[in-house]
Amino acid sequence: MTISGDIVKVDPNLDVNNNWIMKELGVGQSFDVIRRDITIAGRRATMFYINGMAREDVLVYILTSLSKLKREDVTPDAYTKIFNQYISYLQVEALDDLHKVVDKILSGGIVILIDGFKKVIQLDARNHPVRNPQESDLERVVRGSRDNFVETLLFNVNLLRRRVRDPKLRTEILQVGSRSKTDVAVVYVQDIANPRLVDTIKERIKAIKMDGLPMAEKSLEEFISPGSFWNPFPRVRYTERPDVAAAHLFEGHVLVMVDTSPSVMILPATIFHHLQHAEEFRQAPLIGTFLRVVRFIGVLLSLFLPPVWLLAALQHDLLPPNLAWIGPKQLGYIPLVWQFLFAELGIDLMRLAAIHTPTSLATALGLIAAVLIGQIAVAVGFFNPEVILYMAIAAVGIFATPSYELGMANTLVRIALLIGVGLLRLPGFMAVTMGIFLLLLTTKSFGLPYLWPLIPFNASALKDVLVRPPVPLLKLRSKAMHLLDMDRQPYPAPARKPLKRNLKEKKEEEKRIWPELEKKKEDDGSEG
Repeated sequence: MTISGDIVKVDPNLDVNNNWIMKELGVGQSFDVIRRDITIAGRRATMFYINGMAREDVLVYILTSLSKLKREDVTPDAYTKIFNQYISYLQVEALDDLHKVVDKILSGGIVILIDGFKKVIQLDARNHPVRNPQESDLERVVRGSRDNFVETLLFNVNLLRRRVRDPKLRTEILQVGSRSKTDVAVVYVQDIANPRLVDTIKERIKAIKMDGLPMAEKSLEEFISPGSFWNPFPRVRYTERPDVAAAHLFEGHVLVMVDTSPSVMILPATIFHHLQHAEEFRQAPLIGTFLRVVRFIGVLLSLFLPPVWLLAALQHDLLPPNLAWIGPKQLGYIPLVWQFLFAELGIDLMRLAAIHTPTSLATALGLIAAVLIGQIAVAVGFFNPEVILYMAIAAVGIFATPSYELGMANTLVRIALLIGVGLLRLPGFMAVTMGIFLLLLTTKSFGLPYLWPLIPFNASALKDVLVRPPVPLLKLRSKAMHLLDMDRQPYPAPARKPLKRNLKEKKEEEKRIWPELEKKKEDDGSEG
């Protein structure tokens, strides 16, 4: 058998190939690895596949058709005739490396080895394990599609293809992990996306030398995401909605999809990408803007409301006379700083408990948290009622954050602000705030500044961040991403109707739209 580097060439001797594959796959030790010895046109042949991952109907059909072949049917050039004429299946591939043969078997393919040939026939007849697409718990909308991504990569690509029927859509497949060999797809629109960004992402994925990706997309993110590992702010956006992923493709972003995970990475992503939600674009522009403003206010309250109230309570001279009522009327047995920290710990414990609690017991858990813990803790004097109130508002603001990753980062920011206020009062608050701002200022997502379009400032882009723009006004893509195609609407329709219109043209248009109604008006006029 010829061995060249990592390539193990297929040997003409069938027994040599069979022994190598059986040793690699542990045939006989692993019950799900199946070997089937058959005869094709008078030649010995062997079929390998994984039980449950290969389609049984294809197996039966191929065995039935090949078993009828005679030696004279495939002469001369037996391999070419079998491959081109008698393997009646769409996805067929010829392989000459046994390492690739083993990879295809483990991926769910069917391989056929025939004695005397230096190539192996591989049929991609995988039986993909998949659940039905259903709405994600993290990105629900009142109106909109419910066919969210699932754990099977091919199905996720198909969900995208339904929404992006562009011949320039590219779905390049890569494998990561020397042992797991996890399938990773890099998805982008070729004539829109920045080619340097695409090449950078593919190079970083190819450079991974890990044995496997146990946590799928999250493990992959830590390899390819630039910057410090200890920066809590997410530099990629996750989505489980195909419509959100398709919208970002049209904006020039690149998607990274990992097999076995329903979460798709969107690259690059600023902090404002994490504050957008599909519900805003499922409503009228004014309502979508209102929802966005409410969300921004909730996020700001979740960050600054508890620390600012604590600062006002500890340093009362900072308040003007008309706000002198702010602050606790009486203190509990525990200092205010520790009350906030314990309340933060309690909220996070309840969040973890809700994840691990069966759905049927979730209501009971909420009653325990609200009644037994909250009310009794206030009644016995451990907590001040205002502490519970402001921490509850902060928790609601965290839950209103569309990005779960950004919500967790904001939780750490709030804890840092509380500790800074508790230690140094106003200087501590200012120091932590400035430190967080500098961290955001120096953070980049694949070369895109994290605070763009606020810093560096871009007025038109910032307006689209603060106000949900009407779709007819989305004329250009983001300049900051250096895209190949900047135009979204070659001839955009006007955003609003002209105020003055010719009366005759208006009547003709109404007559064209409602011919029966206009005819009835004319008949009524003639009768009168």
